[in-house]
Amino acid sequence: MDLSEWIERQAAFAPAKTALVCAGVASSYAEFARAIDRVARALAACGVGPGERVAHLGYNGGEQLALLFACARLGAMFVPLSWRLAPPEHRAMLADCGPRVLVASDPFVEPVAPVAEATGIPVRVTLGAARDGWTPWDAFVASAPEGPRRAAGGGASRVLLCYTSGSTGQPKGVVLTQDALFHNAVNSAHMHDLTSRDVVLTTLPLFHVGGLNIQTLPALHAGATVVLHPRFDPSQAIDAIERHGVTLTVLVPAQLELIARDPRWRDADLSRLRAITTGSTIVGEGFVRRDLQRGVPLLQVYGATETCPIAAYQRIDDAARHPGSVGKAALHCELRLVDDDGRDVPAGTPGEILVRGPNVMDGYWNQPRETAAALDGGWYHTGDVAHADADGWLHVDGRRRDVIISGGENIYPAEVENALGDCPDIAEVAVVGRPDERWGEAVVAVVVPARGASLTRDAVCALLDGRVARYKHPRDVVFAASLPRTALGKVKRDELKRMARGEPVAGPA
Repeated sequence: MDLSEWIERQAAFAPAKTALVCAGVASSYAEFARAIDRVARALAACGVGPGERVAHLGYNGGEQLALLFACARLGAMFVPLSWRLAPPEHRAMLADCGPRVLVASDPFVEPVAPVAEATGIPVRVTLGAARDGWTPWDAFVASAPEGPRRAAGGGASRVLLCYTSGSTGQPKGVVLTQDALFHNAVNSAHMHDLTSRDVVLTTLPLFHVGGLNIQTLPALHAGATVVLHPRFDPSQAIDAIERHGVTLTVLVPAQLELIARDPRWRDADLSRLRAITTGSTIVGEGFVRRDLQRGVPLLQVYGATETCPIAAYQRIDDAARHPGSVGKAALHCELRLVDDDGRDVPAGTPGEILVRGPNVMDGYWNQPRETAAALDGGWYHTGDVAHADADGWLHVDGRRRDVIISGGENIYPAEVENALGDCPDIAEVAVVGRPDERWGEAVVAVVVPARGASLTRDAVCALLDGRVARYKHPRDVVFAASLPRTALGKVKRDELKRMARGEPVAGPA
């Protein structure tokens, strides 16, 4: 059985039930099932089969979900690309995965066209107007030949390839199977008490597993309705909650802050909203206790791209009793907290979080060494540190890796450091995160100017234009005479973080 059969079975039970609402257009389960069939036939006609990759670049839309389910039917892999990245970053990912088909929304065709040409993608489809070398989406789907259904997918087949930057600044493709997405959907149903009566609002981008897998795919598995917004807008989110009777949604802390500042939020009709799920960064107890959710339970979820992402969570009855906790291990998941020697730690003692279960990734695309290290002993080693209280509730303390999470986006210092390090006016640079009320963390670059160079904050940030995504640009630049280092020459990141906060550091800086 492949994932596309979720939609066919729901259509058989309730063909007229609304599956998707996107850009004001509603599609029933029967209509969505037919759309998936047409897309699968069109992909098969241009050579997409088991193991082939199909990439998508654009805002949230029904086409994106139809492509995923069509790939599942054919045993192919869907590769959602972040529209927030710069062309060089897209080029690295497309060169790595080598898709047979690239589908791009109109605003992104022009910047990605040279990349598609350079990486030799044979089939290019635009969701906008016709362009040289690109087939319009409607024409692509209409060209699908009639004939018997072709299905080659199944539970063990790889279906989703999501890129996440590595600690070296190089992208890593996380491979997830259809079984992983299925068990993640079951975990979500348990977390949210998700049923066909629910209406889910999705505003997070579907190129993240958070937007795609925390509620969106689980809702379609359950036969619920998904209201899909191309991009997040707080006023439009409030409109949707009221107009569609939204019962569940996922909002990262930065989105919650923006919604809470909207003057309409205080009086908005939230009578059907059962819960808001949040995560992507450490959410402290103080944040949870603020009057952001107006009495609506704020559930925390913990996971990573490598865990599909649901690995631990709170349920609705847990949220008020355990603020600041990320809950307990998911229904189909095991967690361990271990010390540096791999031994389980007792309650109250911090340890690295290890995850095992059918929701965990199949591995990293084309990176066997990194896969073996991450899945050592059959457990996914998250690099995150947490402790469990006496009753088993998990509290995330921090991250062993230096990843900065700003507004729900992972930012790895090495990537920004490498880009800035190319500048001859910069002698040394290191990038760290600084606590930020709105974004969780803000990127700060600590820069040592080259001798005789004159640099400003704006000049440093301008060096990144067109090279890395805007959300990775520093929100502040601290100039220093030197970087704090150990006797072995390693940068002292704790001291860098103090510098970023404007605090004094030991020794010369």
